[in-house]
Amino acid sequence: MIPLLQWIEATSGSIAIRESILLYPVIESTHVLTLGLFAGIIALLDLRLVGAALRTVPVSQIATRLLPIALGGFVIMVVSGALLFYSSPVRAYTNIFFRVKLVLILLAGLNALLFHLTIFRDVAGWDTLAQPPPRARMAGLASLTFWSGVIICGRMQAYKWFE
Repeated sequence: MIPLLQWIEATSGSIAIRESILLYPVIESTHVLTLGLFAGIIALLDLRLVGAALRTVPVSQIATRLLPIALGGFVIMVVSGALLFYSSPVRAYTNIFFRVKLVLILLAGLNALLFHLTIFRDVAGWDTLAQPPPRARMAGLASLTFWSGVIICGRMQAYKWFE
């Protein structure tokens, strides 16, 4: 795997991003700003699911209004994150926090998929309850936990504690 990543790192695009005075900071800033947008929106939905915020607003209304914006933020966040990885793939791959972050993103995605394929299909039955059913609360809590872990690991990537 390392030889492939070294080859990627030696490409002109990777070098251009990594050595640019302006390009890397713009990509990184875009990544952080869209992370804030995405995480803030998802946190609102998750806090509603756990019954800690917006208790009088139907869950379906929050989801309908905010998830399209969150999805747009997520797409931009993934693209900018991929470009950051592309700029220094060996450094990222060898960082334990990067690997944990990827696992947490996978778990957050699986949690969201399971939520939308199962629990959310029956939202009409619990949409206006101040305290959603236990499975919805668990999905919201899991999402908050996974995305908090992603953010923490993303920040920790900057440090070289285990090298």
